[in-house]
Amino acid sequence: MDHRPSSLADTLERVLDKGVVIVGDIAVCVVDIELLTLRVRLFIASAQTAREMGMDWWTNDPFFTPGAVDGTTGMKELAEQNAELRDRVASLERVLTEGRP
Repeated sequence: MDHRPSSLADTLERVLDKGVVIVGDIAVCVVDIELLTLRVRLFIASAQTAREMGMDWWTNDPFFTPGAVDGTTGMKELAEQNAELRDRVASLERVLTEGRP
């Protein structure tokens, strides 16, 4: 094992490359009555390491990914698709109606 001192950058690079999990529970009790419990699960890693472990929730989150569908853009696209489909259905109904005696 290497015994030379490592710099902050070396330590940070190692942490981001391998990942670190910090787990803890915080409980607030008064007279043996639990009032509040906080369960903390913290995972620190690079995006690449997180993807390798199957965590990529940010790829579809509009806050983190500008190309992802957000509420307003998604609704606008859905409205356009809906209008297009309604026009197509109306066109097909006209063709069917004209074809009948």
